[in-house]
Amino acid sequence: MNMGYKFFENKDCEFYPCHKTSTINCLFCFCPLYNLDCGGNFKMITGKNGTLIKDCSNCLIPHSENGYEYIIKKLQDTDNR
Repeated sequence: MNMGYKFFENKDCEFYPCHKTSTINCLFCFCPLYNLDCGGNFKMITGKNGTLIKDCSNCLIPHSENGYEYIIKKLQDTDNR
């Protein structure tokens, strides 16, 4: 079965690779969990205007092989609250 609906790698992207890993799932280039308690490897940093922002540069969840399933489950769990 073709898994293109949940995994693809865009090696032509000007920002590729955006993380240090052997394969990158580019499906969620911008993580839909950014505003949620995502469970990823992030840290809070001070942005240019002095507010705290989420730095997700060390998180590989959306780019991992099982990232699609993880993100869909998190979104469903959030929707069911």
